[in-house]
Amino acid sequence: MLAPSSDVSFHVTELGVRRGAALYVGALVGPGLLLVPALAVQAAGPASIVAWGALLALSAPLAVTFAALAVRHPVAGGVSTYVREGLGDDAAAATGAWFLAAVALGAPAVSVIGGYYVADLTGSGTPVAAAVGLAMFAAVLTGNLFGLRISAGFQLALSSVLIVVMAIAIGVALPARGGDNWIPFAPHGLWAIGTAANILVWLFVGWEAVAQLAGEFHRPARDLPRAMGLAFGIVTMLYIGLAVATVGVTAGTQSRVPLADLISVGFGRAGRDATAVLAVALTMGTMNVYLAGAAKLASSLALEGALPRWLAGDAHRSIPRRPLVVYAPVIVALIVVVLEGAATTADLVRATSACFIAVYVLALASAARILDGKIRVAAGVSFALALALAVFSAGFLAVPVVMALLAVGLRRRLRRSRALTN
Repeated sequence: MLAPSSDVSFHVTELGVRRGAALYVGALVGPGLLLVPALAVQAAGPASIVAWGALLALSAPLAVTFAALAVRHPVAGGVSTYVREGLGDDAAAATGAWFLAAVALGAPAVSVIGGYYVADLTGSGTPVAAAVGLAMFAAVLTGNLFGLRISAGFQLALSSVLIVVMAIAIGVALPARGGDNWIPFAPHGLWAIGTAANILVWLFVGWEAVAQLAGEFHRPARDLPRAMGLAFGIVTMLYIGLAVATVGVTAGTQSRVPLADLISVGFGRAGRDATAVLAVALTMGTMNVYLAGAAKLASSLALEGALPRWLAGDAHRSIPRRPLVVYAPVIVALIVVVLEGAATTADLVRATSACFIAVYVLALASAARILDGKIRVAAGVSFALALALAVFSAGFLAVPVVMALLAVGLRRRLRRSRALTN
């Protein structure tokens, strides 16, 4: 799963349909699969399958909209650029703030999830989970401080391996356990379906990620939509199988390693052990993309006057260091907070999802203004569905609301200050 409005780019010289589809799938498939499907089952029970279906339905017009934006407006600035074009600088500043907040909340969540996978699968306790989580973040932070990044090929290879393993595991688990745990269907009521959908958003963020690569396609107008269609088909089949298998294997449990439980149905103990390795690799790979993208975006916003100029002091670097210096203590503190039990990974997942949903609401509102024809209708439909999904963020909507107020207020204050200076 890639970050919305990230400036991280995959260094490729030319993209065709298959390579483009691989990038789309790689943008969507990430460490969220380690825990998020089980969290949805815990929230809504077997009725979470309805949430999966609703999000897949939302994804279709969403993917079409971003493919159209990529073809018609091939820019490298990501979603915040689309928002600025249609809604102005204040809206773009809010969008950037939501992404930066999502990284600050999401990185601790995936660190702790990965740490607990290793700890639980090795029979260790919270100290080991803490050590692994902090070590993964430290390794990613150090790599970014030195300008090093995990290559796109490596990350795509990791995602490909996970997809193959999961396809086999799901193929075994469905006949063996697919019919289990479906009664009662909605143990927490129908409203819980919306809560489950709000949690599952993590697995559907990424359709905008390839937009910034439109210029790298040999024939963008033809190949990019085809790549998106192929990726949509692959993701749909994978997610439907995963949704059903997760209910059959994990419903009624509070396991912190649900993906390992699922994979072990087909691969036994060896599958559970392999999941620990996948958990670390996928967690570090995704954190790397998030952190690099956040650093570049923060530097870009600083250059545009939405954040203090100090953050753009080393904007010339492939990955600016100054934003990372600000991020590091925040993320470490949140990791400690979760490990101490003051907050849960589910809380961070929902807060992060609320920020992502907010990003999509503004991006789609802007798309409805700058696009035309049938694509404009698709953007409008997606906008309405995103608004409906936002309702289920409930109290977690306070996070993007507060961040938007702070971002707009800071931008205007900095603008007045610079005007007086000049």
